[in-house]
Amino acid sequence: MALIKCENVSIGYEGQTVVKDLDFQIAPGDYLCIVGENGSGKSTLVRSLLGLKNVEKGQIIYGDGLKQTEIGYLPQQTDVQKDFPASVYEVVRSGRLNSRGFHPFYTAADRKAAVEKMDLLGIRDLARQCFRDLSGGQKQRVLLARALCATKSLLLLDEPVTGLDPIVTGEFYQLIRRINRESGIAVVMVSHDIESAVKDASHILHLQETALFFGTTEEYKRSPVGRRFLGGAD
Repeated sequence: MALIKCENVSIGYEGQTVVKDLDFQIAPGDYLCIVGENGSGKSTLVRSLLGLKNVEKGQIIYGDGLKQTEIGYLPQQTDVQKDFPASVYEVVRSGRLNSRGFHPFYTAADRKAAVEKMDLLGIRDLARQCFRDLSGGQKQRVLLARALCATKSLLLLDEPVTGLDPIVTGEFYQLIRRINRESGIAVVMVSHDIESAVKDASHILHLQETALFFGTTEEYKRSPVGRRFLGGAD
């Protein structure tokens, strides 16, 4: 069963329909990259998948026991995020808040999950450091650990490497690939970097108001849309 299935979905933004008649699905273990030019509706779609924005038409169906509150989300970086005055451990642990419901206090399981995710991403030695004092790459690892604390099955990443230098960007892509392949967590990544997307992703959704393409990466590379945007690259 699909984790998420979009059926004939249309979504508006500021009074205009920016995504229309969209059909695609995300299965357990998929690595889906959502690509497209600015204004094509990528971030609007992300907000709808998270339940932060209603659809105008169609429906978004959640399956395999997935709840909207159990999607690990790494948003685009903002100045508020960069200057957040909390320790790395506190930021990572806060990923468990959505699952707390009406229980405001963290449990031993919450604390254990935070430590496990810091270990996984190699940032446990930063646990007591203030988040705002970290480098850009370290901050993204912390926010990724936080997103992992929120989910067992699906990560949603919105332009996660924006502002990072090429070396750190490459390392971050490797982390995402490893998490997807070793843990089986499905990944949905919004990206402008189509060439990098086709190296790691299992599926591509190319938006331009509607879906210009949805399918496997290999199918995308052979498609007219893929060949046009990749410039014939393999």
